[in-house]
Amino acid sequence: MSHAILLPMLVLAGWTMLIWIWMYATRLPAMSRAGIDGTKLVGSTGKSLRDDLVAAGEVKASWVADNYNHLMEQPTIFYATALALAVMGEGGSLAVNLAWGYAALRITHSLVQILFNRVLVRFAVFALASLCLMGLVLLALSIASTHA
Repeated sequence: MSHAILLPMLVLAGWTMLIWIWMYATRLPAMSRAGIDGTKLVGSTGKSLRDDLVAAGEVKASWVADNYNHLMEQPTIFYATALALAVMGEGGSLAVNLAWGYAALRITHSLVQILFNRVLVRFAVFALASLCLMGLVLLALSIASTHA
């Protein structure tokens, strides 16, 4: 098993946990400022809470939660692909470089979204990260097909 491919995956997983902490560190005070009593919310969704926070002028708190949700989406493909490469014993420099590129760009995407949230900048970083991920998936498919 190749372990080098696992480090960027674990770094992104760790980053996701930091964003989870950041989300609660910003969301709970924002809820308090907005007069939202979390103990009285029943059946509420993330979207309805987001809408309430935005309506109360607490939009930046919602940016962190939005980013946490984004880290639950496309990175799942990254985790599966990195694990597949590790299981196949493939962690060559191209795979590792693509994995590090993806992880670094997703961390950059988080910082853009949370700190100033310019959509064009966020989109450009997301697109570059997606290209790294596409390359990683294609590489894994190529390697898997030669092992089949």
